[in-house]
Amino acid sequence: MIVITGATGALNGATVDHLLERVPAGEIAVAVRDPAKARRYADRGVEVRHGDYADPASLPAAFAGADQLLLVSSNDPAADAVALHRNAIEAAVAAGVGRVLYTSHQGAAPNTPFGPGRDHAATERLLAGSGVPWTSLRNGFYAHSLAWLLGPWRQTGRITVPADGPVSWTAREDAAEAAAVVLAAKGGYDGPVTLTAKAAPTFTEIAATASEIIGRAVRTEVVPADAWVAARVAAGQPEPMARFTLGMYEAASQGFFAGVDPLLGGLLGREPRTVGDVLGELPAH
Repeated sequence: MIVITGATGALNGATVDHLLERVPAGEIAVAVRDPAKARRYADRGVEVRHGDYADPASLPAAFAGADQLLLVSSNDPAADAVALHRNAIEAAVAAGVGRVLYTSHQGAAPNTPFGPGRDHAATERLLAGSGVPWTSLRNGFYAHSLAWLLGPWRQTGRITVPADGPVSWTAREDAAEAAAVVLAAKGGYDGPVTLTAKAAPTFTEIAATASEIIGRAVRTEVVPADAWVAARVAAGQPEPMARFTLGMYEAASQGFFAGVDPLLGGLLGREPRTVGDVLGELPAH
């Protein structure tokens, strides 16, 4: 049995869809906070269970009988993600899960300026100490984030950032499909596994790609961090969220997202989507 958490979200929801192309529905269960939202899986023969990291009592039954368990990472910046992940890992151990897979991040490190990267590193330490075989899917930074990180570049011809650095922007859809391939393989991937696109362009290089797409110049402007945060706050963004995002740029400038790995393309059997692919699909307005 393969149990997948967070299946009503975009990442693991897509993983379930791809897994259903490879594994009989009767071998899959989803553990979700709101089973009513997972009706489409029940209609396809997937077992739907209630499971909530914030409700540890719900987890043993949610994970029961799992040969493999895919844990989605918490995406709530205000939550204590590591505590939630600890609940899930401890429940997996108690339930006798055969292998735990976890959706981590390429920039996982205890010293990264990007908060989720520190949480991922701490969660990987919990997995390593759990005594259960584990796989950490270190996905590249999700490329759909560019839709809001780049701002209105088509209209302004400018991408304003507080720091520049290489990022292996990776399509979430590709990462989801790769997770399904790994799950269907039923083994062979131990510890951290890096899944990224082929290239890690800087924002300056992204601007060059954007210029080619729209046929006129787009340039990157690097402004002081405090000025960048102040501008975001003036535009209505809460300061904690602006500073949270600032950490991503700072981590990029320090090289935390610079590495690339061919494994993703190998798992997909094709080239992963590029930044140019993603930018070309963004709405014009």
